[in-house]
Amino acid sequence: MTTEIRVVAILQARPGQAIAVERALSAIVAPSRAEAACHFYTPHRDPGHEGRYVFIERWASREALAEHEQTPHFKRLLADLDGLLVEAPQIMILEELPLA
Repeated sequence: MTTEIRVVAILQARPGQAIAVERALSAIVAPSRAEAACHFYTPHRDPGHEGRYVFIERWASREALAEHEQTPHFKRLLADLDGLLVEAPQIMILEELPLA
């Protein structure tokens, strides 16, 4: 049995790099949403923190996320973000808590 997962990824752009980060994030949305195992994939801007971006994603399983991470568009995102972020993105992989 596979369990759908949620992913929250937080990225902080270096000062002056927000436009370049937004361009890189925008390029990955359509091909990621086209993946069969992608249920939700949306980047957000944090209006309270300059240059902070938060991706909220839903994938069919951890295996689906691992496959996504091997796609050319994901690898291109990593290359495009190289040098644009303050630090490596914070990634949280979450499973829904089953409620009684």
